[in-house]
Amino acid sequence: MTTAMTSNSLELGSEFMNNDNAAIDLAGVKSWCEEFQNNPQYRLAQNAVTQNDLGDVALDRSVVTGIDHTFSHKLDDWKVTNQKKSGRCWMFAALNLFRVGAMKKMNIKEFEFSQNYPLFWDKFERANYFLEAIIETADRPIDDRTVCFLLDHPVDDGGQWNMFINLLNKHGAVPQSVMPETKSSSHTLFMNRTLVHKLHEGARSLRELHSAGASIEKLRAEKNEILKVIYRMLCIHLGTPPRRFDWQWRDEDKEFHRDSEMTPLEFADKYITLPRDEYVCIVNDTRQSSPYGKTFTVNYLGNVVGGEIVKYLNVEIDVMKDIAMRTIMDGEPVWFGCDSGKMIRRDMGLWDAKLFDYNTLYDTQFNLEKEERLNYHQTCMTHAMLFTGIDVVNNKPRKWRVENSWGDDNTGAKGFFVISDSWFDEHMFEIAARKSYLPKSLQAALDETPIVLPPWDPMGALAKTQ
Repeated sequence: MTTAMTSNSLELGSEFMNNDNAAIDLAGVKSWCEEFQNNPQYRLAQNAVTQNDLGDVALDRSVVTGIDHTFSHKLDDWKVTNQKKSGRCWMFAALNLFRVGAMKKMNIKEFEFSQNYPLFWDKFERANYFLEAIIETADRPIDDRTVCFLLDHPVDDGGQWNMFINLLNKHGAVPQSVMPETKSSSHTLFMNRTLVHKLHEGARSLRELHSAGASIEKLRAEKNEILKVIYRMLCIHLGTPPRRFDWQWRDEDKEFHRDSEMTPLEFADKYITLPRDEYVCIVNDTRQSSPYGKTFTVNYLGNVVGGEIVKYLNVEIDVMKDIAMRTIMDGEPVWFGCDSGKMIRRDMGLWDAKLFDYNTLYDTQFNLEKEERLNYHQTCMTHAMLFTGIDVVNNKPRKWRVENSWGDDNTGAKGFFVISDSWFDEHMFEIAARKSYLPKSLQAALDETPIVLPPWDPMGALAKTQ
C-alpha cells in the first residue's frame, strides 16, 4: 500500500518544481555545446584535463620558478612528524612548538612528545564535554539545530590551541616512547565510529532519563557509567595512559641522564620551557559580524569541562602578520591555523594565492573575497601547522617556512613547505601568540566579554573532523 502525499507536502519549500521557467532550456544547452566545439581554447583545455591531473595543467610555472626554499630567518634543524590518517594537526603543531625547548634542555637533536597521549585524554574529556552538553540541551527537541550539531560532532579529531592547553594543564605530557603510536592513533576512523556509536546510545539514555523526570544527580550517575565504557574502549585502542614513568636518555655530549618516577604533569612542567599560559589566539575574520579589536568564542567549542574557553581576538591581517614575523625573528616558531586545501602543490611543498591559473583554464573568474568565502561556506580553518622560518625583504615578509605534520615522503622539502605572502593574506586565519607581542590596545581588548558565535560557525571548523 502506498501513502498519498498531500499537495502541501509537495509544495513546501519546492515551488520551483512546477515552474517551467526554472527548468533547463535544452535549446540553450545545444547552443553552449556548439560554442564549446567552435572554441579552440576550450577544446585544448578539454584535451589536456581529460588526460592529465588538473593541478598539472593549471599550474602556473612562473609562480613555481619564483619561489624557492631559502629564507633569511630559519629556526628548524629537526625532522618533521607525521599525523598519518588522523586529524591531530593541532596537537602535532603544538607539541612541535614545545619540543624545541625540550630538545635544548635535554641537549638532544631528536625528540618527540607522545601525540597518542593527548589524543587519549582529548577523546575522554570530549566525551564528557559532549554528554554534559546533551544534559544541558535535554529539554530541546531532537531536531533542534544545536542538538543536531552536537550529535554530528561528539568526538572529532580536530581541535584548537586553547583546547590543547587545557589538556596540557590537566594531564601533562610524556615522551613518545612512554605512550607510542598505535594503529588507531594513526588511523582514527574506525575507533571514532565505535566511540560515536556508544556516545549516541549515551545521549539517548540521558535524554530519556530527563524526559522521565530524573534528577541531575541521576543523569550524572548515568553519564559516569557511559564514561567508564568510553575509558575502556580508549584503553583498548590507544593503550593505557601512564600515571608515572622513568625517563632516561644520552645527550649530544654522550652524557647519560635519568629522571625517575615522573608524572606526566611533572614531565611537562620540567621540559616544556615556553610560558604556555601567556599565549592568546588572534584571528583574521573579515566578516562584518566579527569586528576587529573584539574577542569572540564559539558556543560548545571545547573539550575539558572547567577548562579555559576557546577565545579569539580578531585583528587585521597585517597585524597578525607583523606579530608572527617578529616572533620568528626573535627565535620562536609560531603555531597557526589556515585553510590548507587552497592553492597547494603538495609534492613541491608550495602554497601561493596564484599557484593555479583556473581563470585562464576555464575562461571565467573565481572572485569571491575572503569575507564572501566565509559567508558562502567556501573556506574555513582546516589545518594547523608551525611557522619555523621567514624570508624578510625591507622589513616585509615575502614568504614563510612551514613545518607540517604530513611526514617527509613526497611532501615539499622533506616535509617542510613554503607559504607565499599572498597566500597568507587569503587563506590564513589564526596564530597563537604571546600576549606581550600585541599592541596595548589589543591587550586590553582581551579582558572584554567575548561575542558568542553559534556552534556551526566556520571559525570553529578546525575542531571538527578533517
